[in-house]
Amino acid sequence: MEGKMVISVVVIVAIIQLMAMQGEAVDCKDVNSNLATCIPYLTGKDTAPPTTCCDGVKNLPKIAQTTADRRAACECVKAAASHYTINEKAASSLPKDCGAVINIPISKTTNCQQIN
Repeated sequence: MEGKMVISVVVIVAIIQLMAMQGEAVDCKDVNSNLATCIPYLTGKDTAPPTTCCDGVKNLPKIAQTTADRRAACECVKAAASHYTINEKAASSLPKDCGAVINIPISKTTNCQQIN
């Protein structure tokens, strides 16, 4: 009987932790800090993304693993991009230029709800 009680408590704690983790959302501060060094490239001041920018681009999938996280990250990117004159060609080629695969478009005009 005591063993069943311990197992029940462990299961309940695991469920609570899982629910808490699902409630966590992507923080725009994290997204913005990962892409901050990309701004000179995205605005046409640099001709290639710096290594630190590419490191941030490659990190985005790690912080946005679920559809909800990718949509939230997309909204963060979209909001940040609205503060700059972004070269759309540079923005669309940024993942490729960095050798990264991300499912978060860098654009002011993306419909983030269409991201899977």
